[in-house]
Amino acid sequence: MHKQVRGEWGYHLKEYLSYDDIIKEKYQGIRPAPGYPACPDHTEKGKIWKLLDVSENLSVDLTENFAMNPASSVCGFYFIRPEASYFHVGKINRDQVEAYAARKGMTFDEAERWLRPTLGY
Repeated sequence: MHKQVRGEWGYHLKEYLSYDDIIKEKYQGIRPAPGYPACPDHTEKGKIWKLLDVSENLSVDLTENFAMNPASSVCGFYFIRPEASYFHVGKINRDQVEAYAARKGMTFDEAERWLRPTLGY
């Protein structure tokens, strides 16, 4: 899918990447996914599913823990820009979890559950 999208957006005209080059992320742009270091909150998948009506259009469902079914499914955000680069969200403090929960409309406990790997306290 990554190769197909890059081809449709015209990157194939100036990039000649092997499969190994793509796996080693030797391309311009990034494709972070919910649940990974740049976007640690798996609940963002819920927004993607609702926006694109994924369950209806692709027959891919989310479990109560936001795992995708079938398990071979993938999702992510594409940022095709030369300046884009991968990053990891560092450890966050309680006040950041509180602010995040408020913005997401979650309780503090819910936000803490989904952000557990990034908690710094």
